[in-house]
Amino acid sequence: MKNSLKIKLVILPLLIITVGVLSLFLVGGASNSLVYIEGRPWNYPKLIAPFDIPIEYDSVTTQHIKDSINQAFSPFYTVNNEVKEKALSNIKSAIDSITTLKPAVRNRIISDVDSVFSDGIIDIDTQNKISRGEIAQIRLYSKNDINISAVNASQLRSHEAAYKEIKDTISTMHIAEERQLADILYRNIKPTLEYDAMKSSAQLEEEQKLALAPHGMKVKGERIIDYGEIVTPEKFTLLKTYERLLAEKNVDNSVKSFSRYGNIVLLFLILLCYYLFIRFLMPSVYGSLRSMVFLFSFIFLFVLIVYLISLLRPGFLYIVPFALVPIVVTIFFNTSLGFLTHMVVVLLSSFVAPDSIDFVIMQFLAGIIAIVSIKGLMQRSQLVICAFFIFLCYTVTYFTQCVVRYGAIDSVDWHVILYFAVNCIVLSFAYFGIFIVEKIFGFTSQVTLVELSDINNDVLRELSENCPGTFQHSLQVATLAGEAARKIGANVQLVRAGALYHDIGKIDNPAFFTENQSGVNPHDVLKPEQSASIVISHVTDGLRRAEKAKLPQAIKDLIAQHHGTSKTRYFYNKALRQSATGNVPADAYTYPGPNPTSREAAILMMADACEAATKSLERPDEPSITEMVEKIVESQVADGMFHNAPISYKDITEVKKCLIKRLLTFYHTRVSYPDDVKPAVSIDNDATESEQTSNQAPQAET
Repeated sequence: MKNSLKIKLVILPLLIITVGVLSLFLVGGASNSLVYIEGRPWNYPKLIAPFDIPIEYDSVTTQHIKDSINQAFSPFYTVNNEVKEKALSNIKSAIDSITTLKPAVRNRIISDVDSVFSDGIIDIDTQNKISRGEIAQIRLYSKNDINISAVNASQLRSHEAAYKEIKDTISTMHIAEERQLADILYRNIKPTLEYDAMKSSAQLEEEQKLALAPHGMKVKGERIIDYGEIVTPEKFTLLKTYERLLAEKNVDNSVKSFSRYGNIVLLFLILLCYYLFIRFLMPSVYGSLRSMVFLFSFIFLFVLIVYLISLLRPGFLYIVPFALVPIVVTIFFNTSLGFLTHMVVVLLSSFVAPDSIDFVIMQFLAGIIAIVSIKGLMQRSQLVICAFFIFLCYTVTYFTQCVVRYGAIDSVDWHVILYFAVNCIVLSFAYFGIFIVEKIFGFTSQVTLVELSDINNDVLRELSENCPGTFQHSLQVATLAGEAARKIGANVQLVRAGALYHDIGKIDNPAFFTENQSGVNPHDVLKPEQSASIVISHVTDGLRRAEKAKLPQAIKDLIAQHHGTSKTRYFYNKALRQSATGNVPADAYTYPGPNPTSREAAILMMADACEAATKSLERPDEPSITEMVEKIVESQVADGMFHNAPISYKDITEVKKCLIKRLLTFYHTRVSYPDDVKPAVSIDNDATESEQTSNQAPQAET
């Protein structure tokens, strides 16, 4: 009922929300459904024209045509008659005011000025363009005359050139008024031809439009491009035209709709299969709301980052450390879930990745390398080694794909190799990401467990000093539990670390536990209920110490569950014997629990009970150890201690075999040495000492 409610209220809505939000990003429009690069193969099925598509020039040809038109284009200029007439009037009036000037000279100067103005005077900027060869001719028209005439640009003069020409003519006349005339001309000769930017731009655009008119047509139903076909410049332009027309028409045609909705269905199926895999094959993960929220959140955030990077620059996807996904999930869960989560992220990212098939193959191989090289992570240096192997995998795969597709190594983009290097440098610092996940979600990594297993840390050192017997017991339980966990494929490092800490609550009352006693048993003077309370309290005291030491939740769970809800049978039976009615409440003699909820907790419970019980055997040989282990474990099974733990009876059988085998090595039979044979004759003291030392050597080895 609890699981069902969790599915309805949290997990299934989380799945639906993830699908919905990712659909907006990954398949939000037609442009997102087609990702292609010029010069690369087309990675989609055959594309058929849903309507007539004009065949336009590719970008290179388009630019060449525009450059040719720009070079040959004749700009428009208008004749400003007002400037011309006013300048001529001012010059004539100024010349007429010079009374000393002869009429013949006057008429010649006015005639030359009139001729220059009639040809047209241009500004200095236009003159510079003519000098650079940018303008060969201009189109000249008057605002009062619609006729347009073409004028050779070389015939035009700038106002400075016109002034110099007339001034030179006056200089040849050798007249006294030359300086005065030059000043008059300088002040009145101005450009009469004005550049018409608006008309020139409109005409240039029109000429370009005519020159760039489509030179063919892809009729409706005709093939645009087929799978595997190289996207040539012409095909690239055709595809862009197709997408532009699709957006302009804003039609909800079958191609656009089916592509979009088909991708949404595909996205939903990927996440649904991921959910079902966890639901039916990993019940321990599915039963943890924290784990499910982490997995779906991790997938969502990672794919969102991939999408944002693809918007900025698709090539930068090679920098994204996709191998971080299997590494993180494997460290906190297992290799199967790590690889599956990795492939889900890769498949979702392929919606926006260029060359999606090559992308999936590359990330598939990198994911396998990551999982194999990071399995059993114990040291941070393994991350660096893992990153190096992934770099090799990326590089070799990329080279191979280039050779296969293009048949030459020249097609390799060396910038991509640099991206791989950056990717793996980021990946080598994955420990920081692991640390953050640990703190946010309360997970425990293998690296943390290894650090916790160091017996020199404060808690374990205090245990060894105050409770030496308990410390030795914990070490032996750690060995037993670790071997059993390895045998059935459980988390070895977790159960070993949990075994080291499971009895830290005994630090508060070491003398009340048999392994720490030396002849005096304080329970002899206590009532059974008091003794049971002290013994049971080592669980709650242990949890309190674990909280103070900031131990991970996984370790605290093992401390709480290593006795489950079992009873302190010795004191319970003692109370029954002392009771007049034979009716003793069991609650006072029952551990708070809960019962084991994981395979590791179940293993620890079996190893703890068996290791402690076999110490009471007078003759710890194989039959007695086997009988004791069988009796204890079967009693735990009968009491329902493992009902909440995902451990099978086959696993329990394997654990029992492993415990028996390992306990036999703890209590192996030693070699019995014969008594020393004393010499028949006396020897000196030096010889006696030497012989005694020699005879004692074998005993020291035992």
